[in-house]
Amino acid sequence: MAELVYHVAVSLDHFIADQGMIDGEIDKSLFLFEGDHVPDFLSDIQQYDAVLMGGKTYEFGFQFGARPGEPGYKGLKHYIFSSSMEFQSNDEVELIKYDAIGFIKDLKKQDDLKIWLCGGGELAGSLINHQLIDQLVLKINPIMVGEGISLFGSIHPSLKLKLEDMKQYSSGVVKNTYTIIYP
Repeated sequence: MAELVYHVAVSLDHFIADQGMIDGEIDKSLFLFEGDHVPDFLSDIQQYDAVLMGGKTYEFGFQFGARPGEPGYKGLKHYIFSSSMEFQSNDEVELIKYDAIGFIKDLKKQDDLKIWLCGGGELAGSLINHQLIDQLVLKINPIMVGEGISLFGSIHPSLKLKLEDMKQYSSGVVKNTYTIIYP
């Protein structure tokens, strides 16, 4: 069975995006996009076979030159979940407009597949409600943003976690890896 990992940057107060990112003004974001944690992140994402993104997360990449239907991360099959976005699916990027949960349940039935959920708080909330996320990798930035997009969107789950690994960087970022223990 495939493993689904929610691997995402968060603030200390558990937001995956602050107002700067929401407004498309990346230079006003408090999140750290440079530092000694970045090479590890780029290396880490090479372990994944596919990436899942909500529509807003996918659109975030448009600020950096990506276009609809193009992959944000080369070499990974992209599955984009949006009921409002319009583009033609292709071999690299597939647009899923309906039944994200059913699609992901089917995707998880594949053997030897490691899937990266890179963002979409609402998508993550839906997946955690259906117990589809196996592991959390949280790159905790040394910031508090007060408001923004929550780790699980509007869902506030109660979870038991087992710490598998922890790494601290001189930039102040701490990367914690947890296995989710469902009842």
